[in-house]
Amino acid sequence: MDWDREARTGLAEAVFAPGKTHDQLGAVIAEARETARALLITRLDEAKHRALEPTHREGLDFCTLSGTAILGTPRPAVAEAGSVGIVTGGIADLPAATEALRALSFAGVGAELIADVGVAGLWRLMERLDDVRRHDVLIAVAGMEGALFSLLAGLVSAPVIALPVSCGTGVAEGGRLALHAALGSCAPWLVAVNIDNGFGAAQAAVRILQARQH
Repeated sequence: MDWDREARTGLAEAVFAPGKTHDQLGAVIAEARETARALLITRLDEAKHRALEPTHREGLDFCTLSGTAILGTPRPAVAEAGSVGIVTGGIADLPAATEALRALSFAGVGAELIADVGVAGLWRLMERLDDVRRHDVLIAVAGMEGALFSLLAGLVSAPVIALPVSCGTGVAEGGRLALHAALGSCAPWLVAVNIDNGFGAAQAAVRILQARQH
């Protein structure tokens, strides 16, 4: 583990669970516990979580929906540091959105989840627009055709990070259509992260908020 990454970059390292054995994950958890460090694990599925030794699972806050686990107490959010709004097109976008939400919580950044306000029912977004606009950075989460990205970027002054997700069928399957929609958006200030990368979207939002303070 690169425990010094936060001191160098301002962003703490997280543990990406795929490709690691339960013994390797357990060793990292044990090291974090021994040194009294908080730890964020991403893309942890239920089977690998169950395979961890009971002593390693102890005190691990595991979220099935997002596939994230947090050891220790996340730092408290500071209002002066700014806040992030996570806006989803539909309920199916919640796994990636919740990964972003928990990564922000781990980083001590206040965030609000505004779910199921996609373009198929535009009035839902318009009814929550005041809630959306009070945040300093927005993460827009959408699959299918990804129309939410350009729409939201045209309604707010805050930076918008597009988080395409892999839900959808046919040409939208796998999230590539949503990613292309973000990259080809007519909103030139829209930026995008990779498909389903809720952690990356959260880290980008944290870095934007840090830059605003300088």
